[in-house]
Amino acid sequence: MSPAVPPLRMGAQGAAALVLTVLACVLILGQGSPRPSGPGAVAAVAAGTAFLLVFLAGLSRRRPRRYGPADTVTLVRAGLASVCTCWMVLTLQGALPAQSWWLLGISVTALVLDGVDGAIARRTASSSGAGGRLDAETDAALILVLSVVAAQVVGWWVLLSGLMRYLFLLGQWLRPRWRRPLPYSQARRTVAATQGGILAGITGPVVPWWLAALAAAVGLGLLLWSFSRDVLVLEAQGR
Repeated sequence: MSPAVPPLRMGAQGAAALVLTVLACVLILGQGSPRPSGPGAVAAVAAGTAFLLVFLAGLSRRRPRRYGPADTVTLVRAGLASVCTCWMVLTLQGALPAQSWWLLGISVTALVLDGVDGAIARRTASSSGAGGRLDAETDAALILVLSVVAAQVVGWWVLLSGLMRYLFLLGQWLRPRWRRPLPYSQARRTVAATQGGILAGITGPVVPWWLAALAAAVGLGLLLWSFSRDVLVLEAQGR
């Protein structure tokens, strides 16, 4: 396990990420056409900032307070996801397109770094359950953001892809046996990575509607299969 670090270092990195995220969101506003209104611009920047603040709040509540190099990578990913959130709000306002090379690059970078932070945690012997959970929730939130953007390309049915994780959490609240830990599954990880890749790919400007819709349908089908399999495992454990 990695040693605890001074809270000042964690706070400095968090503050730097917050400032850079706000600046990135402000720069994105300049790309909007038509330019978003004052309230619309504030809503876009606030959404991106709120995403990162929620992440930082989760990081600060970690006990024991340990912060390793893998957490720095996850923080970068959260910052990129925050920028995607700002972009998402602007697409809902019609100020930015749902398909853009910029959005594709940002989202793909965030998804690729998902494998980097885990590898760093294992290499530095700093893996922890808290770090894994924070990483997973960052993934889930990014997929939700990308599903909102993708919905403007293929239809709002694809939003179910982003909501699956949160519907499962609701199920855990209603069904206590779903709170049991699940065994490791490479298939589950592969489906999650595939889902993120599909949703990010839909934001590519050269992807036609029919191909985006087909890929989104396949991804949603895989996700439904993965969650259904996990639910069956949890129900079997409760017998």
